[in-house]
Amino acid sequence: MMMEPWFDPIKFGMLYGGIGGGLLGTLGGVLGAAAGALAPKGKGRGFVLGAFTVFMLIGILNLVFGIYAVATGQPYGIWYPLVLIGVLLTVLFAALKPVVRKRYDEAEARRMDAAAFRRT
Repeated sequence: MMMEPWFDPIKFGMLYGGIGGGLLGTLGGVLGAAAGALAPKGKGRGFVLGAFTVFMLIGILNLVFGIYAVATGQPYGIWYPLVLIGVLLTVLFAALKPVVRKRYDEAEARRMDAAAFRRT
């Protein structure tokens, strides 16, 4: 069953998939670099972990809309960018969030050990 396309598939694929996906990928890369630089120092925990959650939620929303688009028979140019962005953001940020959280926990443990060492 093919519904009327929600948008022009070519323009949507170019604008949302190409430009939107590129921007989300760039922001995700910057967030990953920030996490790599800040987590070992124990800085920016709330911002970094919160941003990971936001990116994961954006991914889940894209995935839900993408699956709905596939189920309703939308053209490839509409469902593919949604599914691709959704899978990438959901899987990457869900998989990396525990790793980043562990780095923050390790930094906190080092800070507490140093404080205990200074007291003795």
